[in-house]
Amino acid sequence: MILKELKERNDIADNTKLNTAYIKFENLLVELDTRALPDEINSFINTQVDALNLISDSGKEFKKQLCKKRAAIVKRVEKDLKIVPKNHYRNTWMILGMSIYGIPLGVVFGAIIGNMGLLGIGLPIGMVIGMAMGSKMDKKAEEEGRQLDVEFK
Repeated sequence: MILKELKERNDIADNTKLNTAYIKFENLLVELDTRALPDEINSFINTQVDALNLISDSGKEFKKQLCKKRAAIVKRVEKDLKIVPKNHYRNTWMILGMSIYGIPLGVVFGAIIGNMGLLGIGLPIGMVIGMAMGSKMDKKAEEEGRQLDVEFK
């Protein structure tokens, strides 16, 4: 099954953020089209693209829907096929590291020193730990060929 393409929109060229989001979505579709995806994933992606093509507005609402549909596609492909964009795990684990490791470390530092104002000291430590774990997972995904050649922030 072939993936559908986004409808060409000429009026988004003046809005740089919308144009960037549109190009990233197109790049995602091109990259996914090179993979052998199951029919159910292809139909899901085509449904998302059809919904975007029906939107006549090319302003904030279109950008919002574009980002929402892109996130839904990436989430579905990750969940079902374990295929992720570049730096996906790094970005995810950066936040998890701050909450899983950073806050408890900050509490420990604050309790030892007796000043709970030092709670924030653990956040950057947890962020670094999370980024290291995520980068390791990204590297593993790249070695296994499960990484798309697109990056989202």
